[in-house]
Amino acid sequence: MSPAPPTRSRQRRRPRAHSRWNPLWRWRRFFFVLALLGVIALTTAGYLIWQTPLPAAEPPLLQTTFVCAADVTADCNRDNSIAQLSGGVDRVTVDYEQIPAIFIQALVSAEDREFFDHEGVDPLAIGRALWADVRDDGLRQGGSTITQQYVKNAYLTSDRTLERKLKEAVLAVKLEQELPKQEILERYLNTIYFGRGAYGIEAASLVYFGKHVQDLGLAESAYLAGIIRAPEAADANRALDDPLRDQQIETARVRRGQVLDAMLEEGYITLQARDAVDALGFEYVVPRRPLDNYGEVARPELGTEYVVEYAQRWLVSNGYFTEAEIYGGGLRIYTTLDFGLQEAAISAITSTLNLPDDPAASIVAIDARGDIRAMVGGLDYSTSQVNLAVGSEGGGSGRQPGSSFKPLVLAEALKQGIPLEKTYESPGRMTLAGADSGADWVVGNYADAGQGTLNLIDATRVSSNTAYAQLMLEVGVPNVVALAENMGVEASLPEVPSLVLGTGNVSVLDMASAYSTFANRGEHVGPFMVSKVTDADGRVLWEPDRQPRRVLSEDVADTVNWVLRQVVENGTGKAARISQTAAGKTGTTENYRDAWFVGYTCEMTAAVWMGYPDTERYMEDVHGKKVAGGTFPAAIWKTFMNQATQGLEDCPFERPVTVSEQLETSPPSTAPPSSRAPSSTSTTQTPTGTSPPTSTAPTSSLPPSTTAPTTTTAPTTTQAPTTATTTPPTVPTPPSSQSAGSP
Repeated sequence: MSPAPPTRSRQRRRPRAHSRWNPLWRWRRFFFVLALLGVIALTTAGYLIWQTPLPAAEPPLLQTTFVCAADVTADCNRDNSIAQLSGGVDRVTVDYEQIPAIFIQALVSAEDREFFDHEGVDPLAIGRALWADVRDDGLRQGGSTITQQYVKNAYLTSDRTLERKLKEAVLAVKLEQELPKQEILERYLNTIYFGRGAYGIEAASLVYFGKHVQDLGLAESAYLAGIIRAPEAADANRALDDPLRDQQIETARVRRGQVLDAMLEEGYITLQARDAVDALGFEYVVPRRPLDNYGEVARPELGTEYVVEYAQRWLVSNGYFTEAEIYGGGLRIYTTLDFGLQEAAISAITSTLNLPDDPAASIVAIDARGDIRAMVGGLDYSTSQVNLAVGSEGGGSGRQPGSSFKPLVLAEALKQGIPLEKTYESPGRMTLAGADSGADWVVGNYADAGQGTLNLIDATRVSSNTAYAQLMLEVGVPNVVALAENMGVEASLPEVPSLVLGTGNVSVLDMASAYSTFANRGEHVGPFMVSKVTDADGRVLWEPDRQPRRVLSEDVADTVNWVLRQVVENGTGKAARISQTAAGKTGTTENYRDAWFVGYTCEMTAAVWMGYPDTERYMEDVHGKKVAGGTFPAAIWKTFMNQATQGLEDCPFERPVTVSEQLETSPPSTAPPSSRAPSSTSTTQTPTGTSPPTSTAPTSSLPPSTTAPTTTTAPTTTQAPTTATTTPPTVPTPPSSQSAGSP
């Protein structure tokens, strides 16, 4: 007998069992309702937007942007501005027939390959753009069509909202229904911003190539089509002293190559034509003149152009405004520059370094609010646009800070609970076995001078390299790098032990910003070169976030402040003494290449750098002296700060209650410093492949070790009782022209 067929009830059990264990199935009704509501919402929004009439097309009204100094509290306008940022090139409208076919082909290849086929929106292009973002393939073609880009420029704002994108898509479709493709392209190319203040293809042709649009060839067309997305970043400039020349040329080369590849793929050009243009340099691009778009610059003798250039680049690079908005949006940019302090900074430099072959110098001053009140990036913008105050941001490479970096290591040590009383042997030279990624690290003091046993106060005051090298290994290099970044150092620092001796390149602004954290008792704020940006009607568009960020505890900051006060009063920074209580640190790199003094009161912080921008020159004979941080930089700082601190509060930077009274230092000795110059071999086998800079340190009055170690397997440290009294090392008077400078 055959088995009975399964009953209907058994046939239905499997789906019910499945539904019982599948969460999606159990919530199916909820998801259905949610999807239905979403469809209704999108349909309603689309309908409302579709009912919006297409606005009359009007070219954007370009307005000059005015930049003002900090003394302008009312409306910033042409009369009180320090610079006027404008396109500098009049818009010239051209007809579609005047635009060569080769440029149209380059444009659609770069921006919208399906332009002549889609109806205003290209879903496939949107998908490709999203996939490129996921794969991080770089920008080759965006998801917005040319029609959408024109709609955004002519009718909408740049807000990154779903509503704006939805309007953009709908209006693009409606525009395509009303206008032929050629007219959309004509409107687009007459309004788009190409950089250098040029709006429209004709203005761009003139400012980049000195020719009319109808004369553009493949090389010019590929270049212009490639820079549309971000003109400033790809502005190939042949001026040798332009700070961003190499970076811009490389970006322009990549962009041009991408356009040529796209044109080849679309069949517009041959491989031979592509390779011929790709092999070209950028000699056919007219160099950008640096002052074309600044209008009448106020007080150029005070380096105003450096401030204006830094302010507008900073706003663009941080994404607050586009270059098109800066040069045509009628903005009012209020800077934090104080012309009185800027003049004082320039005067402090030029009155000290007054001979034709003298080194360059830079000053950055930051107040307690984080505002940059003075910035000397150079003395003549027309001859060099490299801003010496801001490192790589201004086209330079940054400079090594020498021993002025040591206070950041001290702050990390105190943060970790290492007391000031802890002592370290400070021989003239020592080898720290395996400290440099397994290799030996040889560190030497200035002139290989042995300094006996030093606590952290005296090690800072006399700038002992060997003591601080041991401290660096104890606190850990990564911890110091992290703290430096939190304190305002934006330069990329190498995670190597010799960083304690200042072997990482930083900017003058970096050091001023970091030390301002000490002045603010452990809170970091700023630095800001712009206090606010408004539109032409005075509506505030942007203001900085002045909320301070706690980096160090008040106890740690107060302790560092007191220690650095000893440096100014009885240490290597005596030449920087001013009428108010001040704290600071000197820094000198190997062979006198760079010299620094960074110091502060509780209301004002200033960093001074001195050196030759040509890195191969050393300051071994400036006014008959070898330049160390305690010489000319300290003198420049003093001259500036005596004026900058007038009327400001004087804070004593008193000894914290947590620090033993017996650690107060003794009056300095008048013993002369050693006449020996820093040895170029005082340190070897540094992680960067060069000798770390040797800071100048005077001979200590502590008994030097008569047999200073040449090889040490590990740093020797002893813990002194909190009630112990340490005899301070001898600190010399400022060096004469025959003696070496202090670090």
